[in-house]
Amino acid sequence: VMGSAQSADDESFDGGLLEHPHYTKPQIWQGAEVPEVLRSGNHEQIAAWRKAQAELTTRTRRPDLWAAYNDDKKET
Repeated sequence: VMGSAQSADDESFDGGLLEHPHYTKPQIWQGAEVPEVLRSGNHEQIAAWRKAQAELTTRTRRPDLWAAYNDDKKET
């Protein structure tokens, strides 16, 4: 059960891309730091960062999905 309609839009494999990285507190853990953009509170910039990270993850880990994603973008 999803709490809101947007939950389905933000699902892990929606739109042909793999998920973006997820972070939680503390701000620095085992030498890894939460990116500044995620701490900024700017929802537009956070959404852009998440999309860019999802694209990067898909492109590097699943070139087959990346190719299909780009083909779908060309058709629309």
